[in-house]
Amino acid sequence: MSAADTTTPAKVPPPRQAPPPPAGEPPRANRPSGGNAVPWLLLAPCLLILALVMGYPLARLVTLSFQKFGQSQLWGFQPAESVGFDNFAKVLGDGEFWTVVVRTIVFAAGAVVFTMVIGMAIALLLQRVSGWLKVLINIVLVASWGMPVIVATTVFKWLFDSDYGVFNALLSKLPGVEMIGHNWFASGPEGLAVIMLLVVWGAVPFVVITLSAGLTQVPKELEEAARLDGAGSWGVFRYVTLPVLKPIIVMLTTLSVIWDMGVFPQVFVMRGGHPEPEFQVLNTYSYDRAFVVNDYAQGSAIALVTVLLLLGVVAVYMRQMLKIGEVE
Repeated sequence: MSAADTTTPAKVPPPRQAPPPPAGEPPRANRPSGGNAVPWLLLAPCLLILALVMGYPLARLVTLSFQKFGQSQLWGFQPAESVGFDNFAKVLGDGEFWTVVVRTIVFAAGAVVFTMVIGMAIALLLQRVSGWLKVLINIVLVASWGMPVIVATTVFKWLFDSDYGVFNALLSKLPGVEMIGHNWFASGPEGLAVIMLLVVWGAVPFVVITLSAGLTQVPKELEEAARLDGAGSWGVFRYVTLPVLKPIIVMLTTLSVIWDMGVFPQVFVMRGGHPEPEFQVLNTYSYDRAFVVNDYAQGSAIALVTVLLLLGVVAVYMRQMLKIGEVE
């Protein structure tokens, strides 16, 4: 008999079993949990503030657009009367309104194109410059981005002043160019071009910073593979960089369209609080109808049409993002 045969095997204790749940208590897996309500409780203060700050003004805007509401109704001398779609019929049947719509779309399209092109060019440039120069450019961008709109508008008014403007003085130094005394705001197209330059100047920093962050996510190995396949700088940018940046570009373009179609302080301040007819865009036109002509109902109708146009832009943005998500 061997030693192994005389050794008593060790006894393994049986596995412990969980005690059964008390009678009347549902199993843990089926027990209702309050975890789903926690996010909504945390969001409740923010949603309440949004409802008060944005919900009530929007509801009031819709209500006014279907009423007859002027100074008499504002001061309580007469009650507000429901007029149905009369305000929208007057607005949509006014040729001046459609002129303003076309002007706003052209202005916004030009500002968005210049903003995106200049922003992309600067973002690509930042990838190639040295560290100290990149820091300096970023400081300048953030400083210009943080400048209040009123201050920036005042600076541009001085830059393009007909008598003391720096821009006219610099152009006059070119051979055969005499711009001293030239009034940029004597005509609508030139004046709107100056205002567009102001809008682009204020929007470029955000685009540059966002695109610079996106460029850091472009895989370097894909760029090297494209170069090995014979692609030049434009080919690498078109077939490698742009597809990676497409979601960011779509987002920035949509935000820029919304911001540039809703431009107000640049035009209002640049024209001293009284924009001429050739400088009117949708927001200033709505303000003029409401607070200069004192037809608050028609001003509300114009503002509501503007909101619907912007909602169309948002719908296009959501569709593009869903397509990008399906591709990914």
